[in-house]
Amino acid sequence: MAWQTSPFITLLSLLILLFMISITTEGTKKSSYGVHNVNGYKSRKLFVFGDSYADTGNFLDSQAYEPPYGITFPHQPSGRFSDGRILTDYIASSMNIKSPALYSLRNSSDLQFGINFAYGGTSVFNTFLKEPDMVIQIDTFEELIKQNIYTKSEIDSSVALVTVAGNDYYPYLYNGKSIEDIFVFGASLIKQLSINLKRIHSVGINKIAIGLLEPAGCLPGITITYDKCNDTVNWIAMKHNEMLLQAVEDLNKENESAFVVTLDLYNSFLSVIETMQKHSTVENVLRPCCVPESSIYQCGTVDERGQKKYSLCDNPELSFFWDDFHPTQKGWEAVYKMVQASLSL
Repeated sequence: MAWQTSPFITLLSLLILLFMISITTEGTKKSSYGVHNVNGYKSRKLFVFGDSYADTGNFLDSQAYEPPYGITFPHQPSGRFSDGRILTDYIASSMNIKSPALYSLRNSSDLQFGINFAYGGTSVFNTFLKEPDMVIQIDTFEELIKQNIYTKSEIDSSVALVTVAGNDYYPYLYNGKSIEDIFVFGASLIKQLSINLKRIHSVGINKIAIGLLEPAGCLPGITITYDKCNDTVNWIAMKHNEMLLQAVEDLNKENESAFVVTLDLYNSFLSVIETMQKHSTVENVLRPCCVPESSIYQCGTVDERGQKKYSLCDNPELSFFWDDFHPTQKGWEAVYKMVQASLSL
């Protein structure tokens, strides 16, 4: 005898089925992190190399893990050298992903958006001895790739961000080296940078975004005794950028398609600073929000009695610079908007 099903039960079953299908469909559109994942497509990865302009917390014992860093985002120190988000965060957001996992704090379940190897103080060469230079960062990246953490297609569709070289020049500036010595050094720096970019590309990453040097002569750590940008230091940064642009052009010509794009941090910084000078209520735009008591590198530090060795502005959103060398979240946001078109992500 055949089972008899009432029209009501049939209709109820159909409604339940449609509801379950709608839930399943919605689940394919967003991952648990709210990242688009249509039809099972895995999110693109971001791999980050370089210094404190890209480090979101790898330097575990740095001052960036002390108050007042992070007061804007995530409302506590997170290892970012700013009051909040930095360039890495904005680029990840433009890719519709979370900022990639920190290499220092990684675990196997936390790598779906890529890995950040950037480390505050990093240089192209091993300038400060303690920090892992860029070669070491790339060595580590290659070792992880050999472990088949990612598929070839995932690597092919990934993006690499590189911000490095400022720390290489600072010792030359502070030690009073001649311009000729600095340019000889700069040429060797660009040569090594080209090798580094080739290595990243050889792993399979087909899009690398590298930042040009910022106008270093306008950083508070330089202007602290001038209250204006140092033209000589900015000129050195410009010459570095000219050499880097030529190196990138040569690298792209060697390949069937351009794989390196440049982010013009130099002109972006200057443009935002100029705009703020015209419209900001801050008396001196070159002055950081976190002002050191007597010397640079003191934001976030205290003396033996626990007294702060810095003073803090009332509103970081009104400042371009957070500390002696790094922009505020608002500063990075403005800079990112200016370089965003170069990314084409």
